[in-house]
Amino acid sequence: MGETPDFDEFVAARSGALLRTSYLLTHDHGLAEDLLQTSLTKAWFAWGRISDSPEAYVRKVLFNTYATWWRRKWNGETATEDLPEAGEDDRTDASGEVIDLWSAMERLPRRQRAVVVLRYFEDLTEAQTAELLGCSVGTVKSQCSKALAKLRIDPALAADTTPDPTPRKDAS
Repeated sequence: MGETPDFDEFVAARSGALLRTSYLLTHDHGLAEDLLQTSLTKAWFAWGRISDSPEAYVRKVLFNTYATWWRRKWNGETATEDLPEAGEDDRTDASGEVIDLWSAMERLPRRQRAVVVLRYFEDLTEAQTAELLGCSVGTVKSQCSKALAKLRIDPALAADTTPDPTPRKDAS
């Protein structure tokens, strides 16, 4: 139990869960794979030093890398005069409810999305979330509160409130 697992074994065993977490943060398969690959590369260089808890270390690297990506100005797109051909929608998930949740999550600011993912999808405590994101517990609480408030009023998650067309008979 005292031995550090081999890096290749760790990646084979835990990369699926780490990729899921990465996707929950980025909501883009390509970016999620890039984020995980970057994080695992950083962890590989430190592999000899992280003998006690390699998964916790890799998760911290994952969230710190994600945080630096949202702080960095991105210059990847350039404007063009002609629009490219329109692609088809990604219909990999047939459940309308899941699509509504993800579309609502996409509209959250990145920091709020990170807090929601850590608190409710990864089931971390407020203190663990604060430690991973490098902020105070109060910041986690306020960001979570703001995110949940936005999700409550998001039109994609609104309950169907269409009135019933049949008239009611009141028993008076």
